[in-house]
Amino acid sequence: MRHRVVLFGGTFDPVHLGHTAVAAFAAERLDADKVVFVPARRSPHKRENPVASGEDRLAMLRLAAADCNRFEVSDCELRREGPSYTLDTVLGFRRRLGSDAKLYWLIGADMARDLPKWHRVSELLDACTLCIMRRGGYPPPELEGLESLGTARAARLRESVLETPPVDISSSEIRRRLATGEDVTGLLSPKVLDYIEKNGLYA
Repeated sequence: MRHRVVLFGGTFDPVHLGHTAVAAFAAERLDADKVVFVPARRSPHKRENPVASGEDRLAMLRLAAADCNRFEVSDCELRREGPSYTLDTVLGFRRRLGSDAKLYWLIGADMARDLPKWHRVSELLDACTLCIMRRGGYPPPELEGLESLGTARAARLRESVLETPPVDISSSEIRRRLATGEDVTGLLSPKVLDYIEKNGLYA
């Protein structure tokens, strides 16, 4: 049987219940065997480095992933020097899982318009199925500029838009609340919140 794996990259600074809800939804919709969370050492699409260390973000992800048997966590990007390029990660999983595996990569709708600027993006689109997550109740992602990637690739991207549950949680808002001592109940896994408090993160 063909292996179906969803790769979910991001800084996860910290991982929150919106991340895990979207991952579970994608696993169901795509009939995936597993979802692998891939924390970035430093995203090439963000100017700032993550606030928490790679070690802490990895630990929080492992705590969050422990509640679902379809979830796994990979430290492959944290072990690489420099920016985390998606293509390198996808090709690494392709080598590990073999040519028969069906690989998906999840991205947020806000990142779709910048796809033509991504590192070797045409190779990436040929190496996996890129799924653009559209949050329920929000406008469709802007895909007009994607024709430069080739008509067939642009068509595949349009077919791979996933309308996800309308979860309105952001890591930056959680960091702000933690820094000011505000309540974050219902935004984080209790195990992740416990880890944050015990290690004095984001204070």
